[in-house]
Amino acid sequence: MDRLSNTVRPYAWGSTTAIPALLGIAPTGEPQAEMWMGAHPGAPSRITRTTASGETELALTEAIEADPEGELGTATVARFGPRLPFLLKLLAAGAPLSLQVHPNLDQAREGYADEEARGVPIDAPHRTYKDANHKPELICALTPFDGLCGFRRPTEAADAMEALGVDSVKPYVDLLRAHPEEAALREVLTAILTADPAEMADTVAEAAAAAERLGGAHAPYARIAHNYPGDPGVLAAMLLNYVQLQPGEALFLGAGVPHAYLDGLGVEIMANSDNVLRCGLTPKHIDVPELLRIVRFEATEPGVLRPEAAPSGEERYETPVDEFALSRYTLASGAAPTGLTAPTPQILLCTAGSVTVGELALGPGESAYVPAGETVEAAGAGTLFRATVAA
Repeated sequence: MDRLSNTVRPYAWGSTTAIPALLGIAPTGEPQAEMWMGAHPGAPSRITRTTASGETELALTEAIEADPEGELGTATVARFGPRLPFLLKLLAAGAPLSLQVHPNLDQAREGYADEEARGVPIDAPHRTYKDANHKPELICALTPFDGLCGFRRPTEAADAMEALGVDSVKPYVDLLRAHPEEAALREVLTAILTADPAEMADTVAEAAAAAERLGGAHAPYARIAHNYPGDPGVLAAMLLNYVQLQPGEALFLGAGVPHAYLDGLGVEIMANSDNVLRCGLTPKHIDVPELLRIVRFEATEPGVLRPEAAPSGEERYETPVDEFALSRYTLASGAAPTGLTAPTPQILLCTAGSVTVGELALGPGESAYVPAGETVEAAGAGTLFRATVAA
């Protein structure tokens, strides 16, 4: 078992205070958006191992590369290859993230192979597929957490847009009311993303001012427009369900579901991939034709997940994916230790109180990596999240 030393990513949308407050350290004044826990090559966690020459610090990626089956277990390597198949994060949004969608596994493989065959450099700004993997993800709120998730009914989106009273928005309203669900959502998103940029900037400015005046259910869109003035994603956001999570509640984001996180602190787990197709709220490249191929144009209710309790004290967030499983344990002082031994690798993250896993004491925001099959128990008084590979 290893204590993890993790990298915090300073993306512009990050909160300046949420992660420092959890860690009990002073803010630096710069955004601290995501703390990565795992073996992603872009920012792998670091561990310290004892070798014949003494203690050596190394990246978790290096430890796994040196002994994949010893670290991950034979079954995990057979299913996913010699890599940790999930990435765990603390995510702290102080401003809206980009509006985005992820491909399914077949789409990711096809898209990656196509761009490789066409010789598109992996670091090119217009490159869409960074790898051949899908990226299902789950966000569990630690504080009240706001987001957008999935298309709402076209008639509801039409009502919200019509209430703005902006003439240049009326064509979208008419499309939403005139066509069957799938066609309406597809045509309006296409029209928004392919509109003349100058004209769209004016439309968004008028829509933002109207949303500010209306307040109430329109307030989130005014806030989005404040962070992304003139961005077509402001109107695209009005096609989606607005969701407010309470601590302990979660959202699962599957392939093809457009979404964006707006504000709050949460624990996020995802398949280890960088494949993101953006729909707006970003200065980055938007591949409209590929986006329209990937997006699922259907209205859905945002399914808010609550953990399912087991006799062992585990509270598990059930998802339909193989790469990861997320559980929560609420440990009480003086209670018998909770066994966490598993045949797959684990990352354990404390988010409240003080817990001990094996010989490691963890406080809020601190984490540990447990190789597959290693015996481990947890005790103390606090909240512990457990990330592992789905059984």
